[in-house]
Amino acid sequence: MDESVASTVATYERVAPEYRERHADRSVIADAIELFLEAIGGIDGDRVLDVGCGPGWESATFREHGFDVSAIDLSRPFLDATREIAPGASRARMDMRTLGFAANAFDGLWSCASFLHVPRADANGTLREFRRVLRPDGVFFCAVARGEGVRASESEAYGERDERRFTLYTPDGLRERAVDAGFVVEELHEGSDREWLHLLARAE
Repeated sequence: MDESVASTVATYERVAPEYRERHADRSVIADAIELFLEAIGGIDGDRVLDVGCGPGWESATFREHGFDVSAIDLSRPFLDATREIAPGASRARMDMRTLGFAANAFDGLWSCASFLHVPRADANGTLREFRRVLRPDGVFFCAVARGEGVRASESEAYGERDERRFTLYTPDGLRERAVDAGFVVEELHEGSDREWLHLLARAE
């Protein structure tokens, strides 16, 4: 695991209980969840991969809507929390850059505030992995921070313990990478605070 990813994972493992408390209110992405559920509800399939599942909040939501959920993350404390919050989801410690699933294994893939931790040099390959495990016409949702370049965390919530790294995207840059990976972009818009980009796409 390269240094930038390792430092990000280490931060999440150090602050997992605090992170879970601070971000438990999921109303901030309610519209995104509804968009994803509506899109995947229009196809014949119920297999969802939650990439970078964190404490498992969305895994639980997808389970509540009847989906067969696989949740992956590199943080062991997050996976432990997912066992509690989304007990019906399968869990695995896995790097999203090299997914251990067969081609066409899923009908939907959800990646909220996780793909942005992938170094830019690995971004295209990671998106191709997402495409590989999605069936044709499968639904892909991704939320990333808007901007240019790479930044360290600016949050004061965790102080010196916060060593996360974020890869930022412009709308055109994110769209281009998704298309190059084999997706058809259906929606790409700013989040409610204008600091995030929400992408909804389908696998070709």
